[in-house]
Amino acid sequence: MKIVVLDGYTENPGDLSWEWLKKYGEVEIYDRTPEELVYERSKDAEVIITNKVPFNRERVERLPKLKYIGITAAGYNIIDIEAVKEKNIIVTNTPNYGSKVVAQMVFAHLLEITNNVGLHSKSVKDGEWSEKLDFCYWKKPIISLEGKTIGILGYGNIGKEVEKIALAFGMKILIYDRKNLNIDNQVTLEEILKRSDVISLHLPLTEETYRLINKETIEKMKKDVILINTSRGPLVDETDLLEAIKSGKIYGVGLDVLRNEPPQKDSELLKNDRINITPHIAWAAIEARQNIMKIAEENLKNYLNGKVINNIY
Repeated sequence: MKIVVLDGYTENPGDLSWEWLKKYGEVEIYDRTPEELVYERSKDAEVIITNKVPFNRERVERLPKLKYIGITAAGYNIIDIEAVKEKNIIVTNTPNYGSKVVAQMVFAHLLEITNNVGLHSKSVKDGEWSEKLDFCYWKKPIISLEGKTIGILGYGNIGKEVEKIALAFGMKILIYDRKNLNIDNQVTLEEILKRSDVISLHLPLTEETYRLINKETIEKMKKDVILINTSRGPLVDETDLLEAIKSGKIYGVGLDVLRNEPPQKDSELLKNDRINITPHIAWAAIEARQNIMKIAEENLKNYLNGKVINNIY
C-alpha cells in the first residue's frame, strides 16, 4: 500500500517523526507539494496524508486508487465532501488535538490589545522609562477584562475552552452556535453582535459562514469592539474590516488566520497598527502537533482494521 504525505512540513518541520507511517506501507513524504505536482505524487497512492492540499471533485475523480485521506487538522474545508462520498473515499480529521492551546492564543491576542505588552516593552528598551519623572507611564490605555462581555461564535471544543478562560478573568459570556444548545446564555447572531465587547470566532468555514464578519454585521457591533479570529480567515471580509478600523468602529483586532496565507507584502492588513497578526500558529505548539500525530495514526490504524473513526461525513 502506498502512503503519500503531501505537505508534511508545518506539522513536522523536523522536531517530530513520520517513522510510524512505515509500519503501514510504502511511504513518500514531501514537505510541500505545488499544485502542478499534486496529481503526479498522488496518482498511485491508496492513502494520502495532508494538511492544506485541496481535494475537489476534479482531483478526486482523477485518483481511482485513492481510498483514504487523513487530514492533519480539525478543519476539513479542503475536501469536496460529496465527491469523496460518491467515490467511497474515507476522510478523517484530527479533532480536539489542541483546543486549549488555540484558546491560549485567543487570549494572547486579546491581552496584547488590552495590555500592550509588546509596545511597552519596546518603549522601555528604547530608553523611554529611564527619561520619565514618574514611576510609571502608559502609551495606550490599559483595559480590564473584568465585567466585559465576550461573544463566542461557535461553541465547539475551542469555544468551550475560551469560555473557561474568560470566566477566570471575570468576563460575561454570550454564545452563538448554529445548534440549539439549551443553555441560558445562547443568543442570536444579531444579539451577540450588539452586546459583545469582545468577539471571538470559532466557526467552521462553510457557505453560510463565509465572510460572516462584513460591513452589515460590523455595523451591528458595539463601538470599540475587539475582534479575534483564530478560526478561518475567510470568515472575515478583510476590506470591510479595514474600513471599520479606520472609521474607529473597531478598537483592535487579533488575527491568526487570513484569507490568503501567506499574505502579500503590500497587504493593507500588515500596515495597520491596530491589527495584530500571527502566522497561523495558534495550533502549532509541539504538544498539539504530537497529539495530531497520535490521532492521525489511530485514524489510519482503525481504518485499516475496518473500524473507521473521526470520519468527516
